[in-house]
Amino acid sequence: MLGPSERVAAVLLAGGSGKRMGATDSKGKPMPKQFLELDGKSVLQLSIELLQRVEGLAKLVVVLAPEFRTLDFVAAAADADERIVFAPPGAERQNSVENGLAMVDDSCTLVAVHDAARPLVTLDEIHRCLDDAAEHGAAVLAVPMKATVKESQDGEFVKRTLDRKTLWEIHTPQVVRPEILREGFRQCNENNLEVTDDVSVVEQIGKPVKITLGEYTNLKLTTPEDIVIAKEILKSRAA
Repeated sequence: MLGPSERVAAVLLAGGSGKRMGATDSKGKPMPKQFLELDGKSVLQLSIELLQRVEGLAKLVVVLAPEFRTLDFVAAAADADERIVFAPPGAERQNSVENGLAMVDDSCTLVAVHDAARPLVTLDEIHRCLDDAAEHGAAVLAVPMKATVKESQDGEFVKRTLDRKTLWEIHTPQVVRPEILREGFRQCNENNLEVTDDVSVVEQIGKPVKITLGEYTNLKLTTPEDIVIAKEILKSRAA
């Protein structure tokens, strides 16, 4: 359980285009995957409502393009909850995280970065990751790798098989002390480094990242098959 002095800021990344999902609206226009429906609500709405219930939440920064902020459920949530603010998406993930981080108050002591496309994460997972980050400075939800993973340098031939026992599949949220995250981004920007997830920034400055054991049901919705699986997971939880 978090100490009484901890104040949590969540940065919810909802600016992706979802090209691999291939979803379209009623007019045939491409529709970002965060607006697909699950269990009667959009993926983004499920993610917002979940994060609103996080222990110690002081700020919820939704990284979302301005044209989507007027959608009924988004506008209603922001009007009803003063903790919700918006930030613009960036060209890459790390730019979006930086934009969201810029909206985090100095009074916040932990920043949890979460993909809106992972609406099935549980409160228990989030709270355990927050606890680990509060103790160690940074933590990430992850599960042991199930599949055999091979490395190829040319994309045609196998170079070697990696030891599965040492590999972890990384999820979100990823939770970091804000001063560590800001310093990591500063060094990445100075050295023109690109990172694909948030704790990679922490790794760049040599700080430890605690692995918090997550659940395999914390899917990232990427392809149409993921929506089918997500619906079954929600159905089993309801039962």
